[in-house]
Amino acid sequence: MNRLATAIGFGSAWLLIAPICGAQSTPGAQPPAAPAEVRSTSETSLDDLIGSERWDSGRYRLTPTDVIELTFPYVPELNQILTVQPDGYVTVRPTGELRVQGRTVPEVRQMLFEAYAPILREPAITIVLREFQKPYFVASGEVKQPGRFDLRGSVTVTQALALAGGTTDAAKHSQVILFRRYSADLVEVKEIDVKKMFASKDLSEDHLLRPGDTLFVPRSVLSRLKPFLPTAGLGVYLNPFR
Repeated sequence: MNRLATAIGFGSAWLLIAPICGAQSTPGAQPPAAPAEVRSTSETSLDDLIGSERWDSGRYRLTPTDVIELTFPYVPELNQILTVQPDGYVTVRPTGELRVQGRTVPEVRQMLFEAYAPILREPAITIVLREFQKPYFVASGEVKQPGRFDLRGSVTVTQALALAGGTTDAAKHSQVILFRRYSADLVEVKEIDVKKMFASKDLSEDHLLRPGDTLFVPRSVLSRLKPFLPTAGLGVYLNPFR
């Protein structure tokens, strides 16, 4: 019985070692390369986009209803004016459709170079952004003037709140929410303690806004209890002035 157990143990060990020995015994053999990971833009994770050069360049990114003009100096018959469709695509003749939403003009130019390379030798293309959506941000919640505001130049979170008329008395300054959309499926959410920034005089969290950002100022718990005010001898009554 001991000999049989030893034989079985030796055989199991050989099954584990044999593939390794076989791989090493083949002269000049190279292990197969792992397939490269391929991900589309829609599959790109939020961590890949946040802080990347693609989103930190500060360049304007195309949105639906934007209008771009393509000029081909040496092939004028290909000149055309394109409108970004609601789905983010443009129809480029004669190559077909290209998704340009979220791309900068230099990125679109590179896409067109690649699209026209099989047709034109070293294509020369000039792109002019004719119509575009003005950069904006949205302030909502407990601000005195909620709505959509033009984003002109560099505007921080606290400056944006000031442009919205400041916060109301019911605002919870310690939990201001910044929503930032990177794609149709990826949204970054940041909680900013504006109260702490002002108290400590530390503006490290006073982020610069980007086009399309939304600021939401929540209502404090205390303000939710204001309709029910305690009074001596009468307990709690409903506040008629809420």
